[in-house]
Amino acid sequence: MENNNAASNFIRNKIIDDLNSGKHKQIITRFPPEPNGYLHIGHAKSIVLNFDIADEFQGKTNLRFDDTNPLKEDIEYVESIKEDVKWLGYEWDGLFFASDYFEEMYEKAVLLIQKGLAYVDDLSADEIREYRGTLTEPGKDSPYRTRSVEENLALFQEMREGQFKDGEKVLRAKIDMASPNLTLRDPVLYRIAHATHHNTGDQWCIYPMYDFAHPLEDAIEGITHSLCTLEFEEHRPLYNWVIAECEMECQPQQIEFGRLNLTNTVMSKRFLKQLVDEKRVDGWDDPRLPTISGLRRRGYTPESIRQFCREIGVTKGRGAVDVQMLEHFIREDLKLKAPRTMGVVHPLKVVITNYPENQVEMLEAEINPENEEMGHRQIPFSREIYIEQDDFMENPPPKYFRLYPGNEVRLKHAYFIKCHDVIKDESGNILEIHCTYDPETKSGSGFTGRKVKGTIHWVEASQAVSAEFRLYEPLIEDEEIEEGKTFLDYLNPHSLEVLQGYVEPNMKGVQGQDKYQFFRHGYFNADPVLTTEEKPVFNRIVSLKSSFKL
Repeated sequence: MENNNAASNFIRNKIIDDLNSGKHKQIITRFPPEPNGYLHIGHAKSIVLNFDIADEFQGKTNLRFDDTNPLKEDIEYVESIKEDVKWLGYEWDGLFFASDYFEEMYEKAVLLIQKGLAYVDDLSADEIREYRGTLTEPGKDSPYRTRSVEENLALFQEMREGQFKDGEKVLRAKIDMASPNLTLRDPVLYRIAHATHHNTGDQWCIYPMYDFAHPLEDAIEGITHSLCTLEFEEHRPLYNWVIAECEMECQPQQIEFGRLNLTNTVMSKRFLKQLVDEKRVDGWDDPRLPTISGLRRRGYTPESIRQFCREIGVTKGRGAVDVQMLEHFIREDLKLKAPRTMGVVHPLKVVITNYPENQVEMLEAEINPENEEMGHRQIPFSREIYIEQDDFMENPPPKYFRLYPGNEVRLKHAYFIKCHDVIKDESGNILEIHCTYDPETKSGSGFTGRKVKGTIHWVEASQAVSAEFRLYEPLIEDEEIEEGKTFLDYLNPHSLEVLQGYVEPNMKGVQGQDKYQFFRHGYFNADPVLTTEEKPVFNRIVSLKSSFKL
């Protein structure tokens, strides 16, 4: 039953053992996000893990929304999560909401009360925290812990009927206030929240806590392996307690793995929401964010994200993964797919004085030299072109091989040109430069008379398409946050640079999400929100090269 093509890890090995022993006939996993924000790359790791491992063993995976907190959840997040999972390339077998099970959860809470294992507590949240104790000191019993079964049943019913205010009472499990595991010190099972729920409306005013709801959801759905991140490891005894004491027929097994941490970004829905709410970024799909919608808008492909998640593997480790590893996989995915083209982001006009006026010739170039099947493209060339400002210096330093007065360079796919004049305004700013070209040096002609050391890119001026280029740097400048500071103190003020330039005329009418490799600049994606028929807007996904190696 083992698939030798899949990477071995402790979760996969456990599933193989369970299938071979006959403990399970079919694997059922789930991806259970809370709809209180947009998914990020860390969630992608969980999505890939749950769906891939079920697919490998011909199992099933449910998409389930843990919507037990109406104060933070919204249907907008539900829809965005569904879109992200589909975009990553997965189809769920069942679509469920925790709120689908509210009545059954209530009945299980009543069962615990009847068994003497739950009680209604009048302590405030602060008092409950104070009574809980510490890692070195046991907690102490609430004065309401000894209420009778009958009184607890009546109070819990009144909680459901809305007879108490928010925070006035909670339902707690009666386990062990001296347990070395703090999660077993009479955890709260239900709290009061007079709030409209996106799925159940105003039907309920009490809501189950995650630690109570989640194991019940897994058991109701027949989940065999409940895969979650390491912060839930200490919650596993409570997970098992709820399933056992609520007398659930199915008994899922919780298995923890290390969550994904990525360098130079924010990997917390709470912090991401803060950035969005304070308008420090341009919404949840800002291309600087590690949200799946942000990565999609920036130009990452589902294939690159899936490969990245598979490559980092499944471990118990807590270390951060270098963001350059994610960038490696998008380069690998696009190098054979993305058409090559030229774009000028800091334009400087060049007039080729000995080229015939009003003449435009068409040059031919491969669409992608690494993928001959993509064919060729036509590039116009004329007397006036744009080059990069960085490709010209009036007074260059030693070993500067690009364009300067008296020097000759090759124009990519075109001719050799030599600068002979610099035109400036009254303030000394360069307006344009004048060059001559050598018609014998046409690219592909086989010319061998002399060589030049510099090759620069360009765009023909008369047919050039105006374009906006958005260049990105890491959102967070430093991973080490000093005491007394927050991640907001480390936001990079230069994380976005917006430039106005030109692209080849074959880019006219580009569609959002079209991807290209711009000569020397990197891989770019046509922004699906900002691109218009008149003017494309390109997000740089990644630069062309990196020192990162797998």
